[in-house]
Amino acid sequence: MRRGLRRALIGIGAGFVIIAAGTAGYAWHLYGSVKKTADQIYEPITPTTYVSKDPEVTANQDQAVQALIEKRHPFTVVVMGVDERENDRGRSDTLIVLAVNPEKKSILMFNIPRDTRTDIIGHGTTDKINHAYAFGGVTMSKNTVEHFLDYPIDYYIRINMEGFAHLIDILGGVEVNNPFAFNYDDHQFDKGLIELNGDQALSFSRMRYDDPRGDLGRNARQREIMMEVMKSSLQFSNITQIQKILKELGNSVKTNITFDEMKTFMTDYREDLGNINTVEISGSGSTINKVWYLIVSEKERERVHELLKEQMKMVAPAS
Repeated sequence: MRRGLRRALIGIGAGFVIIAAGTAGYAWHLYGSVKKTADQIYEPITPTTYVSKDPEVTANQDQAVQALIEKRHPFTVVVMGVDERENDRGRSDTLIVLAVNPEKKSILMFNIPRDTRTDIIGHGTTDKINHAYAFGGVTMSKNTVEHFLDYPIDYYIRINMEGFAHLIDILGGVEVNNPFAFNYDDHQFDKGLIELNGDQALSFSRMRYDDPRGDLGRNARQREIMMEVMKSSLQFSNITQIQKILKELGNSVKTNITFDEMKTFMTDYREDLGNINTVEISGSGSTINKVWYLIVSEKERERVHELLKEQMKMVAPAS
């Protein structure tokens, strides 16, 4: 089976949900290890309710999200792939949004390009969207994403990119379809199907300046990797491998998804997530005060907002 993984991969947000919850489904006698890991990675943030300007959009936070999940309501997740440094929380180098709708048996997935210029909510500035994490951590980043999309986000998953390489090695490496040959970080990446270990995959995922499409090209590869990881994660069965994955997740991931919610994802949602639709946010480059930004028009933001709104609609019951 083809697997892809790259820096965005650990943008694997939803993939993480399936991995963490999926391990429980495969081996409930590992319940203690699963719960310990879930407790270790659980990190709630200050509750906020984003109120969209669109009167047709309502925030799940007005109700208990767990209750909504049990009723198979759709939900949204923002995945933050973060490069952390000593004495520095780093920046969210990867931002991936997922809108999960079990009734439609589908996931809508898209990147928000890291250089996107937007208001940084809670900081009073206009800057690159990935700087929100540096200024105010998960909460400011989530609030900024909500404002940019004019849509509430239910969950976040923050993933340390260095732990990502370890996970790839545990999985036995990955295979990606590289559209063109390039060199990066002393690695040679040939065109076509190539096998990568964790270190190679991390370097492969970090390259963007030699990509003809820049960050957009990197984002497209990230989404492909994420889809493959989400699919392959459903097939974990080796208990030793599961234990290694749990240990790595505990060291690399933080989320506001509770253990009970993970179990619900596994038992009620797992078979409904086979259809993954990806879209791309487009924009134009502009240099402002000697800093390069991606400018996303209001029309484009409205387009993505409408896609989110359509994806999140509940399916009307059969008459």
